[in-house]
Amino acid sequence: MRWLIQLIVNAVVLLIIANLFAAVELSGFGMALLASLILAVVNTIVKPILVVLTLPATILSLGLFLFVINAVTLLLTAWLMGDAFTIDGFGWAILAAVIFAALNAIISNFIVDPLTKKS
Repeated sequence: MRWLIQLIVNAVVLLIIANLFAAVELSGFGMALLASLILAVVNTIVKPILVVLTLPATILSLGLFLFVINAVTLLLTAWLMGDAFTIDGFGWAILAAVIFAALNAIISNFIVDPLTKKS
């Protein structure tokens, strides 16, 4: 159940980012859910490989290179979705990754975690 809630939270965060910036476009909530699902699969399969391959850069940057990896996973998701989800460049992807991480942490810590601990 928690996985489904996190999927919906990710979709909402993607919609917020798409509404904040004209450089990020998303067709609607259905496509946001699909993008969230694809992003979850990409994060499960591709992200660990990227983290291992870029471990020296991540250590040297004190973990900040993980935002670059998150941007790559967002761009890969956008590429897989075609015209339904677009990001206009790598710089916008990094900005979206930073905001995605921050909003996701805020929503998860202050809304999702208290709701799931009660049940």
